Amino acid sequence: MKRPPPATPERWSADSGHRDVVRLDIPADALRERRFEIFVRLVVANKAHRNDATHALRVLVDGALEWSRSAATHVDGSDSLDLRLHRCVPPGRPLRLSASCELHCAQRLRLSIDAEEEG
Repeated sequence: MKRPPPATPERWSADSGHRDVVRLDIPADALRERRFEIFVRLVVANKAHRNDATHALRVLVDGALEWSRSAATHVDGSDSLDLRLHRCVPPGRPLRLSASCELHCAQRLRLSIDAEEEG
């Protein structure tokens, strides 16, 4: 027997705080498949205004590399790397997400993961 979706979709989020790594573990639902829209965001600043500043973001889904990018950091203001993806999660399986950043002459302002269940 299939259980109907919850009245309100699931929402999960995690912020790295002062760390360069963030993890979000969404527990399994034993009875139903779920589909999530996932947003990963790295926001950095080049406060020293260096031309050689760079930032990089790596995203893993269930332990496997999903996406990786590096970019030069703008000299003025803030800069970011963003990823949006969708993932179906079968009944009885958790979803494990992690993101890490690597910075050179840039400062991390925020590293976060948000997951919203699609209806």
